[in-house]
Order: sequence, then structure tokens, then C-alpha cells
Amino acid sequence: MAAAARAIVTRPAREAAQWVAKLQARGLAACALPLIAIRPVSDPALRQALQQARERFASYRAVMFVSGNAAQYFFEENRAAALIHQALDAINTRVWAPGPGTAAALRQAGLAAARIDTPCANAEQFDSETLWQVVAPQIAAGHRVLIVRGSNTPAAEGGNGREWLAGRITAAGGAVDFVAAYERGAPRLDAAQQALARQSASDGSVWLLSSSEAVAHLATALPGQDWGRARALTTHPRIADAAHAAGFGQVLECRPRFEDVVASIESLHEH
Repeated sequence: MAAAARAIVTRPAREAAQWVAKLQARGLAACALPLIAIRPVSDPALRQALQQARERFASYRAVMFVSGNAAQYFFEENRAAALIHQALDAINTRVWAPGPGTAAALRQAGLAAARIDTPCANAEQFDSETLWQVVAPQIAAGHRVLIVRGSNTPAAEGGNGREWLAGRITAAGGAVDFVAAYERGAPRLDAAQQALARQSASDGSVWLLSSSEAVAHLATALPGQDWGRARALTTHPRIADAAHAAGFGQVLECRPRFEDVVASIESLHEH
């Protein structure tokens, strides 16, 4: 039997490394090619707002983290984390995560699993709409919710979805604050990464695309590249649309659960 098609993991570096390790543990060939760079917010005003949000953590009915990166950078300062954890011992603030990756990052930051609300592991999608089905009963008139996100979160990764969630909270009588914990940007692909990307455009590799922003960065990094023979596996219809627009010859969709991604990769190899 031929070796399974190689998976190209395009998530930010921290998440990409985790996915590569999990895929390799399942016997699948995989390598990381991060197409989104993540870094702390650099604007002084945003940094001040972030610190103020940390200090007011205990005043919120719930704090929603849009991703594992949001959790990581919100809790990156040990002093901030210590203050928040101390406050959590005496309050009822809930912590919301749209999916298992974010929930895992929150647990790694020291938050108790019993305080985290997240969609069930076999949910069709891990997004704001699915999360709201879980947490809606928590919100009543006068409640405030903090949403922790990137300073430039695009629509396909939840920019519009977070606004939708804010609308639901407001309609339920609550109020919403937003704060940026990190910045997203285009990576600088070195010569080896560019060579990997060009080879993977036509050698049967499966591009795992969980962000339309990543698709845009790939197109910018390799202008003129023909993607007609490239295969993409996407985790949301909007991302699939972006892959089609970029010229990917084969674009499939699957649920974002790890097991579904594995099954889809194996199915692509069989066919």
C-alpha cells in the first residue's frame, strides 16, 4: 500500500506543531507550514486596554476566548494570571471556548475544566453560533461579557461571528466588551518553506486550511503559482470559498474535529 498523502498544516506555529505531532502519531505524514504569524499586541493603547481587561476579569459574567492564541497571550504575564486565578476563587465568572483547542489552552493556563463552557466534542462546527447554544442560558439583563480576540481577526476566523455573538448577548439584555490579546499577520516564508509550498502544489499533498486568511497569505507569498493540481481540506464553507477563489483544483470540506480531519485525509488518499 502506498504511503498516505502528506498533510500540510497551515495553522499558526504553536498550533501547527501540535497538529503535526498528533497526525504523525496516527501514522500520517505531516509537516508544518504556518501561514499566519501570531505575536503580542504592539500598539501601546491596545496593550494598556489588555492590562485593564485583565484587572477587570472578575467583574464579567463570562469571558470568551476566540482561540488558543487568545488564551495564551491573555494569560502570558504570570502576575496577571495569578491575579485572575485568585479572583476566580471567589466569583462566578464563566470562561467560554468555541472549540477543544481553545479549551485545552485555557486548561494549560491553569483554569479549571469545570469553569470552561465549550461545544460538545462531536459538534458540527466549533464557532460562535455553536457556542451560543451552550452558553445562552447564562446571560440575563445587566450581565457583561468580555470577548478576547486578535486585533485584526478576519471574518472567516470569527470576526463577524464574534459580532454575531455580541448581538445575541445584547439581545438577551447583556453588554459586551472586546479586547485584543494578540496580532495576526503574514509570515515571511524562507527559501525552504517556499520550495515546500511549490512542491506541495502538485505532488498530491493535502493542504489543511483552517483560515481564509492563510489562503490569502499563501497567494501573496507565491504570486503566479498554479494551484490547479493542489488539494485542499477546509473546515468551514467560507474557507472553502477562499480556496476555490485561489485556484485550488480540489477543495473538500470536513468538520474541524481532529478525527474528522484524519478520516478525510485518509479518504483523499484512497480516492
